Amino acid sequence: MSWLVLIAEVRVLQKNHAIMQPMAKFEIPNCFYRISIKALVLNESRDKFLIVQEENGDWELPGGGLDWGCTPQEDLSREIQEEMGIKVSKVAYYPSYFLTGQTRNKSVWLANLLYETELENLNFTASDECIAVRFVNKNDISTLPVFPNVAMLAEQFDPARHQL
Repeated sequence: MSWLVLIAEVRVLQKNHAIMQPMAKFEIPNCFYRISIKALVLNESRDKFLIVQEENGDWELPGGGLDWGCTPQEDLSREIQEEMGIKVSKVAYYPSYFLTGQTRNKSVWLANLLYETELENLNFTASDECIAVRFVNKNDISTLPVFPNVAMLAEQFDPARHQL
């Protein structure tokens, strides 16, 4: 949806009377992003990241939309508990990646903040948002049906940035 704005010029005709006349009409571009907080869960050698398979077969990063009034750390812990049934042991204070792009059908712009996250274990409870998990890198996703943000992360992911 786009917003139309009408700018008006006020002209004083007499001492206590004014009228508004249209000056210009222009469109403000769509400028809203759906903000999502995603977990960057790394394997032991820290050269691959975790993705989860949803019930429809597509692979996504764990996490979800940032709820109003929550910190990313609170929200990410809640999302992973809801989607995977796994407790989070640590969420980084600062994001590791910031991704922007559109959904597959180009209807919504997304902004994903990825926080390095540690999980207590990988023993997930299946849900419609998580029926399988796997660690991947850029080469691994070429044949998988992945969400656009997974492909973007795979392009930017640099294991050297995550070595201890």
